[in-house]
Amino acid sequence: MVKSLDKWQFGDFQTPNELAKCATRLLRKKHGISPDLVIEPTCGKGAFLRASLSEFECSKIIGFDINEKYVEKAKETLSKYPNSENVTVLTEDFFGIDWDFFLANFSGYILVIGNPPWVTSSELSILNSKNLPSKSNFQNRRGIDAITGSGNFDISEWMLLKHAEWLTKREGTIALLCKYSVARKVFRQIRKRSGNRFSASIYLIDAKAFFGASVEACFFILSTNSHTNSDCVVYKDLISDQILYLIGERDGFILKDTAKYEKWKHLLGQDMRYTWRSGIKHDCSKVMELEQVENGLFQNGMHQKYSLETDYLYPLLKSSDIGNGRINTCRKFVLVTQKTIGSDTSIIKDKALNTWQYLLEHDVLLSRRKSSIYKDKPPYSIFGVGEYSFKKWKIAISGFYKRLNFWLVKPIDNKPVMLDDTVNFLSFDTENEANFILSLLNSKPSLEFLESMIFGMKKDQ
Repeated sequence: MVKSLDKWQFGDFQTPNELAKCATRLLRKKHGISPDLVIEPTCGKGAFLRASLSEFECSKIIGFDINEKYVEKAKETLSKYPNSENVTVLTEDFFGIDWDFFLANFSGYILVIGNPPWVTSSELSILNSKNLPSKSNFQNRRGIDAITGSGNFDISEWMLLKHAEWLTKREGTIALLCKYSVARKVFRQIRKRSGNRFSASIYLIDAKAFFGASVEACFFILSTNSHTNSDCVVYKDLISDQILYLIGERDGFILKDTAKYEKWKHLLGQDMRYTWRSGIKHDCSKVMELEQVENGLFQNGMHQKYSLETDYLYPLLKSSDIGNGRINTCRKFVLVTQKTIGSDTSIIKDKALNTWQYLLEHDVLLSRRKSSIYKDKPPYSIFGVGEYSFKKWKIAISGFYKRLNFWLVKPIDNKPVMLDDTVNFLSFDTENEANFILSLLNSKPSLEFLESMIFGMKKDQ
């Protein structure tokens, strides 16, 4: 299903009536919320307005939306309710409203409810959309992203933090549908900014069933009704009382599951003999990565074929190979021009003349590599290389896959396997040692401990 331009630009996923009813009922019955004012900042066709009108019969309700047709539709359906005089719907752009001025006219308990746009700032930039907040370093980024405000973020993340600012000196609750990733990022920032002022709950929802969207989603509740437990409770769904886990901060980490972390945190430590590394970084795959073809020739990413010495060519496994367990054979080879970072590369011409000529032939492409790490380094330098790279036994895990799958990577054709820079690995001198550490990593205590700290990661069943 391809999004229409408007749907993409405004992150427009209209809330089903049943979902809105279930969510507002949860707020009233389980959380005991009885607001004086309900605000729906992006009300769409009015599902949450109608649900709020039913659940909070005496509350004043105000909805806003940038889409005039949606506002008219919402007004039409709301007019049929006996207490419709309690609700006002206005055509307004969220990013153009003076919210401080608006809120200054109200007192009492506030409920901010709804379903903000499911879209990122980068997607809107691609569309040259004007439906964006002004640039700011709201995520407390460093470097160039801090200067330009250019870091990619979900629009709903920015809006949620703005809502939290509204409740800095007011009592109230924020209750929004959003991506699960947005909820946990906001929870982390709220903890840093406001300490324990807000209590937090997450109720998982089936976004595929409700919105046709393949994304983890939830109903996220932040309330100034703070309590002694600073953790965020994650529930199975909107109906069940089953608690899946508690997100919280321990020892300076924001953890997915505080209970499992507390159970196994005695495993936390560092043995300098075992340091996780990332693989080879070269930033020029068209030149540096090759496939072996007929007659012993090697073909690069531009389909050029060369006769190269094998002295500097090593089997390469990429993140997709590790993630899918393709570890016994390699599709590609990588040119490893150095044994250590910064070492002299000119020795290649004495040991492997064809390889040196190949690098010279592609000097223009290799010189165009933009990363500052290559500045003032020998020509054709690489990074992520050291003594550890050339050990024959490695334990590797892909950084791109949401699975805790550790693999023992063995030599291929008696040469150590190189890994790309999206793979993390440990290296070993012997197979026995590698197998022993692998058994520890794959043990139940180890996996539970790692799962407690890593959002989105899981061990295959």
